[in-house]
Amino acid sequence: MTAIWILPALPLLGAVVLLLLGRRTDRFGHLVGTVMSSAAFVYALVLFADMLGKPADERAVSETLFSWIPVADLQVDFGFRLDQLSMCFVLLITGVGSLIHVYAIGYMADDPDRRRFFAYLNLFLAAMLLLVTADNFLGLYVGWEGVGLASYLLIGFWQYKPSAATAAKKAFVVNRVGDIGLMVALMIMFATYGSVSFDDVFAGVDDTSSGTLTALGLVLLLAACGKSAQVPLQSWLGDAMEGPTPVSALIHAATMVTAGVYLIVRAGPVFESAPAAQAAVVAVGAVTLLFGAVIGCAKDDIKKALAASTMSQIGYMVLAAGLGPAGYTFAIMLLLTHGFFKAGLFLGAGSVMHGMNDEVDMRKYGALRTAMPITFVTFGLGYLAIIGVPPFSGFFAKDKIIETAFGAGGVQGVVLGVATLVGAGLTAFYMTRVMLMTFFGDARWDGGSGAGRNDPVEDGSGAGRNDQVGEGSHPHESPSVMTAPMIVLAVGSVAAGALLTVGGSLSNWLVPVVGEAEEAHMLPAWVVTVLALGVVAVGIAVAYMRYARSAVPSVAPEPVSALTTAARRDLYGDAVNEALLMRPGQELTRAAARFDEAAIAGVTRGVSGGVSSLSTRIRQVQSGYVRSYALTMLAGTAVVLAMMVAVMVW
Repeated sequence: MTAIWILPALPLLGAVVLLLLGRRTDRFGHLVGTVMSSAAFVYALVLFADMLGKPADERAVSETLFSWIPVADLQVDFGFRLDQLSMCFVLLITGVGSLIHVYAIGYMADDPDRRRFFAYLNLFLAAMLLLVTADNFLGLYVGWEGVGLASYLLIGFWQYKPSAATAAKKAFVVNRVGDIGLMVALMIMFATYGSVSFDDVFAGVDDTSSGTLTALGLVLLLAACGKSAQVPLQSWLGDAMEGPTPVSALIHAATMVTAGVYLIVRAGPVFESAPAAQAAVVAVGAVTLLFGAVIGCAKDDIKKALAASTMSQIGYMVLAAGLGPAGYTFAIMLLLTHGFFKAGLFLGAGSVMHGMNDEVDMRKYGALRTAMPITFVTFGLGYLAIIGVPPFSGFFAKDKIIETAFGAGGVQGVVLGVATLVGAGLTAFYMTRVMLMTFFGDARWDGGSGAGRNDPVEDGSGAGRNDQVGEGSHPHESPSVMTAPMIVLAVGSVAAGALLTVGGSLSNWLVPVVGEAEEAHMLPAWVVTVLALGVVAVGIAVAYMRYARSAVPSVAPEPVSALTTAARRDLYGDAVNEALLMRPGQELTRAAARFDEAAIAGVTRGVSGGVSSLSTRIRQVQSGYVRSYALTMLAGTAVVLAMMVAVMVW
């Protein structure tokens, strides 16, 4: 089967129908969107089965629909390529995306614009599927921009909220900064190889100068940082939580934030031939995994804590991808398992919000395990998966990334290995904190056992206050249309890691695309496992001592350290962007405006003023009085006679 185009066409058709037919589809629009997403998943399974029936070296399938850009030396076809790498993403996007569609039926049940919401969800899936199935970088770029547009529409879906509108604009602008990188990469490819197709670019890598390859790798990394919320373009991710929770699950678990990882792995031959660019990828991943983990430790908003977690987990994937063929498989393995447990965690957070009148502050939760048992169990399984407890899915992927980081050898291996271990410990801490503050302890919502009690301040002063929190909250379990997708994702959180690991299934599957590399071991695998589980245990213990053995105040206490203050402010990411980019940009704009006013506009006004003054004087000659014309004629005659006399005398 070669009709790959049907994959993005199905959700695109759903979006077109729902947007063009408008209000006439309000009653059944959510069903149309869900059916189209599910149909894409079923078709992906058909293509997957067809691929399994072929030898490993014949599984990649390509098709060309039409000649897209036949202009002089630039010849680009609109084509698709489905290989083992893109198939991983296709199954994840359509599978998890369909579950999120089903969940959204219940979550958005009372929203008057539910039909439009599902249209945007379909548009998002279509763009993401185009991104991962395009057979050239220009087609990938179209999907890349489509994902940016759809994310803007979804994050700002509740645009009547100023915070949502601002968050959507912020995500759009920050992503455009990264997109400049991909745009410049296309220019470099065309100038160097005369083509933007994967095959032509990768075939020409060996004959390309190191400077060109380094530049190409760095601008591709810039693009990846924008989409995957990696330092320094990470600031949009936390604010994107202003969108409906299904959007958070779709963007931050299985789709948009993984696009950067896909780009790095797909462009692997470029990075492998540019050591400096590859080192930059590793550095960005290592910094971001710690950056996100530290921020996650200080967030009281349950969705923002999970968003910071996403930033950190994508950092693990980027780090692994930067280690080359030795890390590609494990980056994709964590990406796939992350799609299950992080989507489950976000949907669980949405279920909690659904039962708590859209409250997001975990300090106003507590003791929800009895009121919401299904949410508690499914969220708990996702929690065990993300912190890397065996035999849950996160353990298999993250443990291998830590092992590969140490395997880089030398000082680099030690630094990267320690960074990944510290990240694992911080993950265990902030996720245990989320579990304890949400599902355990005393109820801190109105009607709970702790309502109206005195909450001690955490600075040890013993001062108390009467905090009536969560007023009007009556937590209850979500309807089955929401809990069913959560249960399916919880099963994936448990089993996906083992399934991808047994017999080297994922490694063998990806070898034809990413190549095969010998595993380098600085430390024995069992030592790495013991170290990882040890730091996870420490993180759990510290969180337990901090949040289970003492009352959680309903209002965050004043920070006791500069690090806590910085973490609550996202490690000053916005302040840095403002200082380095926004304010200099404003000053540059003001300077350009002053130059325009003084020089450009001044010259223009001077020329126009001179012409106007000259024309005014000339116009006075045409007065309309006969005596003036006669005088002028007399003067002219006198001048002519004088000249004739002068000539005769001379």
